[in-house]
Amino acid sequence: MDHPPARRPRDRKATLAAVAAELFRARGYHGVGINDIAAAGGVTGPALYRHFADKQAILAYVVLSGIDDMESATAETLTDGSPEQISTLLTTLAGQAVERREVAALWRWEGKHLPRDDQREIRRRSAAVLSAWTKALLIHRRELTPDDAELLCWAGLSVFGSVSVHHTTIAKKRFSQLLVDLAQRVLHAMIPAQSVKSTVIEPLSVGTPARREQLLTAATALFGERGFHAVSMEDIGAAAGITGPSVYRHFPSKASLMVAIGHRAADRLAVGADQAMRSADESEALRRLAASYVDTLRNTPELSVSFSGDPVMLPERDKADLRRVQKDYVARWTALLSTVRPELNEREAKIIVHAALTIANDLTRTRRVTTRPNLEAELVALMTAVLGLP
Repeated sequence: MDHPPARRPRDRKATLAAVAAELFRARGYHGVGINDIAAAGGVTGPALYRHFADKQAILAYVVLSGIDDMESATAETLTDGSPEQISTLLTTLAGQAVERREVAALWRWEGKHLPRDDQREIRRRSAAVLSAWTKALLIHRRELTPDDAELLCWAGLSVFGSVSVHHTTIAKKRFSQLLVDLAQRVLHAMIPAQSVKSTVIEPLSVGTPARREQLLTAATALFGERGFHAVSMEDIGAAAGITGPSVYRHFPSKASLMVAIGHRAADRLAVGADQAMRSADESEALRRLAASYVDTLRNTPELSVSFSGDPVMLPERDKADLRRVQKDYVARWTALLSTVRPELNEREAKIIVHAALTIANDLTRTRRVTTRPNLEAELVALMTAVLGLP
C-alpha cells in the first residue's frame, strides 16, 4: 500500500527563518553558515536558496518580522493612549518576547550585519514605533519632556529585549505578567535631577604600561569602535606601536585578547560590587550595586566591549570560564534582591536582575540617549525602579 507523500510545512520560509534565528542567537551571525541552517531545517543548501538569496536575507527576514510584530501591536492597541490601551500593548509585547526570545536577540545584536538599506529601514520603523509610544506616555505624564518620555520608552523596550540575554524561564503566563510589571515600573519611573557620585575608584598609573597592557588597551578601543570581526591582529599591533610577529608573543589570537578583556571587565565589576555591598542595609547595598555597575559600564571600556553583542568563537574552556564569572556576578545581584524582596522566587529575581542590567547595557549604546548629561543617574534610577526599590 502506497503511503501519501509527507506534507511540507505550510510556510517553509518562516520555518527556516525560525531555525536560523535560534542558531544566530546561540552562535552569533558569523558562527552560522548556510549549510548549518539548511541541516537544522532538514533541507539541502539549494533548497534553502529557493527561499532566501543569502544569509543576510534570512537575518533581515527575521529582524523585520520582529518589527512587523511591534508595529502591528502598536497600531492595534494605541488609538487614544488610554492606560488600558498601554497595558494591553505591554501585555502583547510581553507575550511576543516570551514566545520569540531569539528575535529580540537578533534585533538588538545582529542588525549591524545587514545591508545599510535594511539598517535604515529598521531604524526608521523602530523610531516610528517609539514615537507612538512616547506620545501615548506624554498624555498621562505631562510633567515629562518628550526626550524624557522617549528615554522611558526605550528602557521599556529593553525590558522585553532582556529575555534574549539569558535562559531563565518560568510559566509563560507568569513570565509575561512579570515583564509587564517591570515595563510599567519603568514607564512610571521618576527622572532624577541630580547626578549620583562615582563609586568605582580608578586605578593609579605610574610609568609606561607593559607591552601586554598596551595591546590589551588598543584591542579594547578597536573592538569598541569597529567590532571584533572588523579588527585584525595587525591593526591592534599598529595601534600599540608593535608590528609583525611581536604581537603574537603576548596574545596568540584575537580570541585570547577578548578573553583577557572579559576577565578584566569581570574584575572591575567585582571590585565595584565588593565596595557596594559593604553597606549594612540590603536595600542601600542593592542601590549602590546598581550605581557601581553603571559607573563601570560608562567609564571603563572593557565592559562595553564584553557586552557589545559581537559574538566571538572562543575555546570552550575559556567560554565556560567567562560564563561562570558572569553567572557568579548575576548570582550576587539575585541573592541580594531575594533578601530585599523575599516574595520573589530565585528565577523571578534572576529575570528582574537581567532586565535591570539590560536597560543599562542597551541605553549606554543607544545613540539617541547617550548624550544626555545626567544619563548615569537616570540609568541608576531606572535600574532601581525595575528592582522594585523605593
